[in-house]
Amino acid sequence: MISGRIAGRSIAVLLAGAALLPIGSASADPEDPVPPASGSQTELVPGIPLNALSLWQQPIDTPDQAMPPKVYTPSPEEEAVEPREAAVGMYDLVEEVHPMDALGDVECSEWEGPRQRQVEGWLKVKVDGEQSEADCRAIRAFQKKHRIKPAIGYAGPVTWATMQLTSAKKNPNAAKKCPERSYLVACVDLDRQLAWVQNGKKVVYGPVHVRSGREGYGTRGGMHRIYWRHKNHVSTLYNSPMPYSQFFSGGQALHGVYGNIFSAVGSMGCVNLRIDEARKLWGLLKKGDRVYVWGHRPEG
Repeated sequence: MISGRIAGRSIAVLLAGAALLPIGSASADPEDPVPPASGSQTELVPGIPLNALSLWQQPIDTPDQAMPPKVYTPSPEEEAVEPREAAVGMYDLVEEVHPMDALGDVECSEWEGPRQRQVEGWLKVKVDGEQSEADCRAIRAFQKKHRIKPAIGYAGPVTWATMQLTSAKKNPNAAKKCPERSYLVACVDLDRQLAWVQNGKKVVYGPVHVRSGREGYGTRGGMHRIYWRHKNHVSTLYNSPMPYSQFFSGGQALHGVYGNIFSAVGSMGCVNLRIDEARKLWGLLKKGDRVYVWGHRPEG
């Protein structure tokens, strides 16, 4: 029996191989700031199966928040194998456009995109959420410059994400949301879906695009430490490759993916990167390095 506490009530649940409190929980360093809640931010309840809390209708931790992978030391032979590269064109900046635009050879979209107001604000044009000819010309110019396809002026999430990265390149930590320390900190900004690594005030890598946990599978906020690294990991929860995995909280890790990181649906909790960027982080970080996560993944 292992006891837990929910809403002030003690409970005891008979375990049948349930997970214990995960490795890689948030750091208890008193100097580490506490980020605002994002996604599932409840405290872990040791050893309670995911369905055991449903009777109380309380927020619960998802599998990859609560369950760490099996930790072991990979053999030299295993470590020598480099994960495969992504398919050519996999990471092209392709905007999912309005269905009517997808039917023919559209030169300039007449439709408002899901990021219309944000894009208008970034371009410093009239912010009214309505597509105009002037809006379309300005958005098309930005899309052509950054090789976003199709460059038809549709204000979608890929265009907005590219604007976020463009603004962050000079100083991603201008808002001082990631703590500056005398050691490496991998900063994960869920609000902007960006990550970088800094040492003190100096950014030593990034920023780069990331994809974080979807609704109900939020990437765990706070200061964490990388507790296990596995170059060729395959998820036992979701049976999917996780190249260059660096685990920092339960089953959540920084790792590469072979799919679209701009998809409207987020990850199952991990911080996804392009393969080449995950490889660079693998070479830069090590076991014990900090990962700081804050914010909330935008919907849609």
